[in-house]
Amino acid sequence: MDFNQYAKNAGKNQKNATNNPYNVDNNLFNLVNSIATKYNGKSQTELLKAIYQEAKKGKEKGTLSNADVDNFVAMLTPMLDEKQRKVLFKVAEELKSI
Repeated sequence: MDFNQYAKNAGKNQKNATNNPYNVDNNLFNLVNSIATKYNGKSQTELLKAIYQEAKKGKEKGTLSNADVDNFVAMLTPMLDEKQRKVLFKVAEELKSI
């Protein structure tokens, strides 16, 4: 499943996040769902900035753990090319240092 398909299905999954098909923490799943829904049809850059900002807020509030960040990376990695993976890994390390 690519991220665009994930975004299209986000609304369906949001109603019952406890049954998320990605087996990730519900906080992380809900975060990605809300961002994917809000930014559906936007550019990749806009989407990545939004994900980063929300993740940063979660880290600062203590509602997003390093394990959540790792799970997020694991969930997205198969959908990305090598260049995108490098960016994701760099962003993940930055978030985990917060």
